[in-house]
Amino acid sequence: MAETTTAPSGPDLTQGIDAESLADGSMLAGHVGSDSVLLARVGTAFFAVGATCTHYGGPLAEGLLVSDTVRCPWHHACFNLRTGAAVRPPALNDLPCWRVEVRDGRVFVGDKLSPPQPAPVRSGRDPVSMVILGAGAAGNTAAETLRREGFQGRVTLVDPDRDAPYDRPNLSKDYLAGTAPEDWLPLHPPSFYADLDIELLTGRSAHAIDVADRRVLLKDGAVLKFDRLLIATGAAPVGLDIPTTQARTIHYLRTLADSRRIINSAQGARQAVVLGTSFIGLEVAAALRSRGLEVHAVGPDALPLGRILGPELGGFIQHLHEDHGVVFHLGSTPRRWDPQGLTLDDGTCLPADLVVAGIGVLPNVGLAEQGGLATDAGILVDEHLETSASGVFAAGDVARWIDPRSADRVRVEHWVVAQRMGQTAARNMLGYQESFDAVPFFWSQHYDVPIAYVGHAGKWDRAVVDGDPEARDCAVTYYRDGQALATATIYRDIQSLRTEYAMEQAMEGTCTR
Repeated sequence: MAETTTAPSGPDLTQGIDAESLADGSMLAGHVGSDSVLLARVGTAFFAVGATCTHYGGPLAEGLLVSDTVRCPWHHACFNLRTGAAVRPPALNDLPCWRVEVRDGRVFVGDKLSPPQPAPVRSGRDPVSMVILGAGAAGNTAAETLRREGFQGRVTLVDPDRDAPYDRPNLSKDYLAGTAPEDWLPLHPPSFYADLDIELLTGRSAHAIDVADRRVLLKDGAVLKFDRLLIATGAAPVGLDIPTTQARTIHYLRTLADSRRIINSAQGARQAVVLGTSFIGLEVAAALRSRGLEVHAVGPDALPLGRILGPELGGFIQHLHEDHGVVFHLGSTPRRWDPQGLTLDDGTCLPADLVVAGIGVLPNVGLAEQGGLATDAGILVDEHLETSASGVFAAGDVARWIDPRSADRVRVEHWVVAQRMGQTAARNMLGYQESFDAVPFFWSQHYDVPIAYVGHAGKWDRAVVDGDPEARDCAVTYYRDGQALATATIYRDIQSLRTEYAMEQAMEGTCTR
């Protein structure tokens, strides 16, 4: 994935700054030569690391300092200031580090340091073969984490998608809108996996799991033996069953190939209908408007995103899209699509050269069910993300776990949540016995308005609005039985980070290890 870069700014840190000018717990953006560098103070110690997040290039100086870590203001990645290590997703790579010296009351940043190497995990009766089914957010992060933790055995990553792994959130945002090239989508170059000795089997599908004999059977006849198995098979779009003519194809968006097909169809289209007014549907609507298409959005609810974000933010999102030319048909469902157009249940006929449906997903539990694992609207896992079978784990969109804040069993379909689950699952595959208690986080982009959401409020009975959505400056907190479960913010990055940290503290959680 390409990182956003900016010209270095701020002071030349090789010339030194007054140590007293940087208070404890504060940060300063500067540079060393052509490199942007973040200088941070923790107590009497000073640290110098790369100034931009390795995810999308967020400015870390505008983030949150917690102990000896820094959190990105954009998408809540977390880095260790002492080592530069990417502590928590969505951070993709470590930050570079520089040598820091304090002389005569001044702080000088010197040479760039060599990155530390992970110590090998202990040998003996530890697992020697790890198989991961699914190379999406959870699976890819798990494979990386195994190597980061020093595991030296075999790591095999299997996915039927020939293009995997890639940045799935971009498929409905900048890439679909035509503002990001396709070469931004891969999470890493192919050499990354070769260098880490991760066996990447893309374009190949698993046929069956044999838990008793610890093996996975692929559809091409290959057999993969495992000591530990991670099922990260994700979810698939819900199909729409309405009559269409032979030449009419309803598009769904889950994979890079799906996004390519929508882009190709959009190039010859003038009028598009998006079915579904939740996050994916509305992001697709925004992207197609950016491409100049006339867009109609159809949804069964009274407000877009109303059940998730409430009437205040739902109403604001509707007005935002309407200001950009999207026409809404709410409280409606499609009936048929023929040469005359797409007909709704109230008889309205919408001209449509292109139809994209984003009406939800279902977890891919087929392999788990075949393997005899416990499922219920997802693969059931314990606090360590282990399934009903010992040594078999599940993570990402396919897994249902107990959220420690609400005590509800949940399945959260968001990229960062899946990445963090993959990280925890990998560590537990190595025997660490870590509980998965990460605070859920996601972001959504609508034109120039980002929405950040921390926590999880599947059900809520009260929403408190602070600020004004129309002014692009607000926070909405969702409560159930008096307990704050989640907060959505618009252009309040620090508040979002602090809310996430407060939720972690309430659970005695921490970003550091």
